[in-house]
Amino acid sequence: MAQDIRELFKEDAQTHEKMPINHQNRFLKKLDDAFPIESKSKFNRLKIAASIVVFLGLGFGAYNFLKQEAPIPNNTIVNTNTVETKTLGDVSPGLKKVEDYYLASINLELSKIEYTPETKDLFDGYVVQLEELDKEYKRLSVELTQSGPSELTVNALIDNLKFRLNLLYRLRAQLKELNTSETGVDEVKQSI
Repeated sequence: MAQDIRELFKEDAQTHEKMPINHQNRFLKKLDDAFPIESKSKFNRLKIAASIVVFLGLGFGAYNFLKQEAPIPNNTIVNTNTVETKTLGDVSPGLKKVEDYYLASINLELSKIEYTPETKDLFDGYVVQLEELDKEYKRLSVELTQSGPSELTVNALIDNLKFRLNLLYRLRAQLKELNTSETGVDEVKQSI
């Protein structure tokens, strides 16, 4: 009963059955009937979908490109409330320390100044000069933002802070001198 499989294959090999003519063509026809070729509409849909994706991508890119603001000329006054500007602290940590020192000193000097109705005119004159220096500082900050850090811009920003601090020192000295002269006049009036 048990037969050797090798012998069976030898016997099978000797009986060469030939495939009927046109067997391959009939087989392919039966395959085509069983699995018809899909219509080209699916391929067309993919082309349309790919085109839509490309157009959306181009539209988004164009929107972002056109949304960017045009460069601001140097002689234009800039409203710094809407433009995000860099400060010295954004350039380097060392410059941030310098900027913080000057700003803290300026605020300290402003807090030390005693404002009286007699010194109003003197004080207002200095405030106008401080406002001019502040506008110039903002303009320089915009320049720093647009053109990047340069030695001239950084030095101009530091000099601006120095000028403001020196201006406050002079104001305080003049107010002190004015108060001493008024005190001296008051003492003379009281002794008379």
